[in-house]
Amino acid sequence: MAAAAAAASRTLLYSSHSKIFFFPFTNCSRKLHRPIINKNPIFVPLRCLQSAQQNASTTHDPMRSRSSVVDILEERGLLESITSDNLRSVSTTSTLKAYCGFDPTAESLHLGNLLGIIVLSWFQRCGHKAVALIGGATARIGDPSGKSLERPELDADTLEKNTQGITKVITRILHMNSISNVNGDDNHLNSSSFFVVMNNYDWWKEVRLLDFLKQVGRFARVGTMMGKESVKKRLESEQGMSYTEFTYQLLQGYDFLHLYQNEGINVQIGGSDQWGNITAGTELIRKILQPDGDVAFGLTFPLLLKSDGTKFGKSEDGAIWLSPSLLSPYKFYQYFFSVPDADVIRFFKDTYFLGHGGD
Repeated sequence: MAAAAAAASRTLLYSSHSKIFFFPFTNCSRKLHRPIINKNPIFVPLRCLQSAQQNASTTHDPMRSRSSVVDILEERGLLESITSDNLRSVSTTSTLKAYCGFDPTAESLHLGNLLGIIVLSWFQRCGHKAVALIGGATARIGDPSGKSLERPELDADTLEKNTQGITKVITRILHMNSISNVNGDDNHLNSSSFFVVMNNYDWWKEVRLLDFLKQVGRFARVGTMMGKESVKKRLESEQGMSYTEFTYQLLQGYDFLHLYQNEGINVQIGGSDQWGNITAGTELIRKILQPDGDVAFGLTFPLLLKSDGTKFGKSEDGAIWLSPSLLSPYKFYQYFFSVPDADVIRFFKDTYFLGHGGD
């Protein structure tokens, strides 16, 4: 029954007293009083908020009874691994600063990148700080994780264009999340919903190779780096791995160290294929700073996959882009309309803020 209702919601979206947000994160008018059936543009709804006219004290919001973002992510199927279980308790007693990296290898993010933004949004909704890190420097190297071939080199102009494009996408989504916070107050930017977009090229352009090798490289163990899953898979392939790609995990690890020391950012999140890169950062922080106890954490979420094991976000025509300039709203809608019923409930649970626990 739930599956049928969820599937039906893809063609019939209705609310007489609620403000509805449609993907990709633009809001419709409060004056909606009749069903919207296949009107252009129609997107998949991200979140329903109670109208400002409704009394907030009588509105049941299941998020209010929970304070651990880790528990919420786990219950929604958005938790793969954490570097320390202490993150659960820390998230209930301290305001965390969490970041997720996005390399500007294209001028827009695609559907496969969406879970990173969703998880950042959950940190926001639980009162923590969210940081989106654009890999303006690391994109010049290319992350080998999950790739069978080395990425093509991008020139400076292309990187700048891509950086502007994905920054626009991220800002639009996280800003909408900020003004539509968990308390249902969508009238102002809440300080607890802070977010910022940064670019790692801002500090990497000042790093000198000899200084990096002396201050950071000596703490990296080649055996540990060789043991990373992303490295082992590439070394077993016919194409192998270049030294440039091999150093990527150390560069991403240094990003975490830099952000922890200079910005107080203490959580890095990423897809399950980023585990090796994330732990490279937590290990660098532990070895170089030698803190007492856990001070920096890593958290990964499962990749967005269909029931047949293929990735969400791919179609016969290519990637499902989050930017309307690269993919029309109609084609975006058509992609979701064609999602098999077996995948609908899980996709709702992973990407929607409506309800809790898949309700």
